[in-house]
Amino acid sequence: MHELSIALSILEGVEEEVAQRGYGQVRSIHVRIGALSGVVPEALCSSFELAREGTAFSESRLTIERAPAVVRCACGAEGPVESIHMMVCPACEQPVSAVVAGRELEVVALELEP
Repeated sequence: MHELSIALSILEGVEEEVAQRGYGQVRSIHVRIGALSGVVPEALCSSFELAREGTAFSESRLTIERAPAVVRCACGAEGPVESIHMMVCPACEQPVSAVVAGRELEVVALELEP
């Protein structure tokens, strides 16, 4: 389960950011996970619960935003695909020429205690 190492990396990165900027308590960590990232959001949530135990983030939540797979076609159309198993253009239904989004795994925001 690689989600545990991802959760630990997220906490490590947030810890560095908090220390560097002198932030206080982190209420929530917001993460964007793309449909093609290879990360299972539910497994990441469970792993985060384990990883935060006994740390300065023991009361912090993990908030996940799911990002769809977005493709670009040779026909010029761009948009989300219905299924990551069917990578076809949403307009002309031909195989896509490029993946524009959906591979991301990033911390996008921190909610801090006032």
